[in-house]
Amino acid sequence: MRTWQVADVMTRDVAAVSAETPYRDIVDVLVRERVSGVPVVDSFRRVLGVVSEADLLHKVERSGRPEERRVFSGRRRRTAREKAGALVAGDLMTAPAVTTHGRATLAATARLMDREAVKRLPVLDDLGRLVGIVTRGDLLRVHLRTDAEIREDVVQEVLRRVLAIRDGLVTVQVRGGEVTLDGRLDRRSAVDLAARLAGQVAGVVAVHAAISYDVDDTTVMELDPVHATPIA
Repeated sequence: MRTWQVADVMTRDVAAVSAETPYRDIVDVLVRERVSGVPVVDSFRRVLGVVSEADLLHKVERSGRPEERRVFSGRRRRTAREKAGALVAGDLMTAPAVTTHGRATLAATARLMDREAVKRLPVLDDLGRLVGIVTRGDLLRVHLRTDAEIREDVVQEVLRRVLAIRDGLVTVQVRGGEVTLDGRLDRRSAVDLAARLAGQVAGVVAVHAAISYDVDDTTVMELDPVHATPIA
């Protein structure tokens, strides 16, 4: 069954800057490209870091304020002061950059973004070079698939190709990304597997399994250790 990957939704034409790019030019890139962050790359397109609007705003926030020096200041305050005085991307960027690969699944990428609290991830090839960028919004594009497209994948990929279920045993209805499975199968384990695999189809938001079954093969019977017979 095909699983959607970062390469399916990422932006390939990526605006990037070098470590020597001046502050004003970075702002121009963000405004022109209508993005909130830009990768910083070397001459081989290897990602050194990322400059975001948050990195640039330190200069705006401290503009006009007297310089504050404290004997003991936290790392966050020191970083903000350093970036407020920075003039080029190499000093403004957050590094090392959190990156991903084109073959990464959308679910794994979403978890990575959440864990690292970032809104975008540079996408690298096998040589570590920048080939795209993926944002939170890109990950949501999978849910723009039509109900007809989702149903086709459930029927063709899950029921027919993976589970080899004969046509007519299970019916599939999709409305608003919610999949309803109905019908009858021989084993409960097959019902559970069908529902689980349907939930992995791109664009599915929920699965409602109303499939009945003949045998519950998921119940493990406890055996008498002496006579090896089921314990009532």
